[in-house]
Amino acid sequence: MSTGVPAGARLVLATRNAGKLRELRELLRGRIEGLDVDTQVIDAAAAGVPDVPETGVTFEANSLLKARAVAEATGLAAIADDSGLAVDVLGGAPGIFSARWSGRHGDDAANLDLLLAQLSDIADEHRGAAFVCAAALALPGGHTVVERAELRGTLLTAPRGNGGFGYDPILRPEGYDRSCAELSPEEKNAISHRGQAFRALLPAIVAALA
Repeated sequence: MSTGVPAGARLVLATRNAGKLRELRELLRGRIEGLDVDTQVIDAAAAGVPDVPETGVTFEANSLLKARAVAEATGLAAIADDSGLAVDVLGGAPGIFSARWSGRHGDDAANLDLLLAQLSDIADEHRGAAFVCAAALALPGGHTVVERAELRGTLLTAPRGNGGFGYDPILRPEGYDRSCAELSPEEKNAISHRGQAFRALLPAIVAALA
């Protein structure tokens, strides 16, 4: 085990995103006897693991790359996810390039502006899209499990709402009259692509840590 891993840690989430770590801890809370999620489920920063380059060409490949690298570095079970927006008329793009669609990684406003400009002449009935997430579990012995989930919806012509992040302000989920950025955190977590993928992965996580 890496000397940078806190004593007692049992599961590492390959992220430095505090929100993702909080979601995973709540998902696991009370599900595994003897697991203290607040101290034994940690993120990559707490484990002292550097960022893993996302060199894969699919969401699944990138999530596996990160999970395997963290499991190998720490000697612990590791979870990683990769997610993005897949637009039907763009053949699934931005896809794995969602966070850097405008050329600058993580510039949400620029990414939104560029995508909306590219779709400016697309009619509502052809503005279908989905948030996609692939979540992977990797164990130090090499065993892996990957789950994929989607949140289908329609792209709006202008951003709406102040919640969420990324492309949330322009995707209206199926069955809703609000964008993802207009949903409460509880509403969004109940239907989100990431929440679905992590919940699908839950049985494998429980089996690995039980």
